[in-house]
Amino acid sequence: MTERLSELELGAWQALLHSHHKLIRTLDAELIAEHAITLGQYDVLLRLARAPDRRLPMAQLAQRVLISPSGLTRVVDGLVREGLVQRNRSETDGRVVLTGLTEKGWQIIKRAAQTHLRGIREHYTSQLTATQLRQVTTALERISGPHQPH
Repeated sequence: MTERLSELELGAWQALLHSHHKLIRTLDAELIAEHAITLGQYDVLLRLARAPDRRLPMAQLAQRVLISPSGLTRVVDGLVREGLVQRNRSETDGRVVLTGLTEKGWQIIKRAAQTHLRGIREHYTSQLTATQLRQVTTALERISGPHQPH
């Protein structure tokens, strides 16, 4: 049987989980209150906004978002119903479904990004010194590897 975690290990683990939970819940609530979109929806819209021609095949979108593939399908279905994204077959490969940002989706993501960035600063980065931010980045990238923008 594996030994129990030390107090230091347990404290670090619980601090990560509780901080993540609190931050995600807070950022999600702000996006819902101000823009009527969830953090998961925001993530999908942001990935599409950053993509060439503001559209991606569903398979690529699934690799970029921070939600499960089944969760992605539900989120995209809701965004289609709301007119924020659309699905189309690729003109070059009929097997590929492209998900694209609509003009309405583009307008929402531009406004929501300001709320999201403000929330990150207010609830996270402003709570730490520059040295602490570098330490957090270094420590977490030791586990996940360096962040690769996509």
